[in-house]
Amino acid sequence: MSKLVYKGYDVELKYNPKLKNTYIGIESHNKILVKTSSNSHTYVLNLLELRDSWIQKQFKKQKTYTSLEMNLEDEVLLFSQRYSIDSEEASLLRNKLHKLRVSSPQKIMKCYDDFYKSTAATYLDERTDHYSKKMGLVFDVIKYRKMKSRWGSCSSNRIITFNTELMKVDKSLIDYVVVHELAHLKHMNHSKDFHSLVEKYLPGSKKLRGELKHIRLR
Repeated sequence: MSKLVYKGYDVELKYNPKLKNTYIGIESHNKILVKTSSNSHTYVLNLLELRDSWIQKQFKKQKTYTSLEMNLEDEVLLFSQRYSIDSEEASLLRNKLHKLRVSSPQKIMKCYDDFYKSTAATYLDERTDHYSKKMGLVFDVIKYRKMKSRWGSCSSNRIITFNTELMKVDKSLIDYVVVHELAHLKHMNHSKDFHSLVEKYLPGSKKLRGELKHIRLR
């Protein structure tokens, strides 16, 4: 792995000689990730120049995103609200942090992840059960895990998986994801019928979908 700078942006290079193509991704507001089979910095810089229009467009999009970041150990982000670590809302997390014998960024993050998973299991179980009965759709299992690029998923064997990061966003957006995944029990696609079903049980779903797209998962 090596690094270089392109027009003021940090560029992280991940070299893999087995790659057939070069992949460019935007990691944050000032970082570009390039996966390539070439170890030539000149090649990479020329490629970035060719894709400059796309790169600038992606960075422009980044500025419209809402970040889910917070100050670890000082606060917790829950249902789009920031609470002090000393608040009642953060009591479960606070207890987990107090039990740490040795504090490290990894262990602190695990406490947060465990907190969100525990909160999701309680809150999303209830919301999914509520909408499942309302929509007349039956699922088999709900699973919870932290995901980098998806809010949820629904498999053909009726297993619904929710991203535990959902606990950081507004409750109206959480309901959208719940209804969205339940609707996949009937339509395993994003067809017109699928969106009509979501809209039937959650009016204003298009607006909610747009809001979710502007929240950055990291």
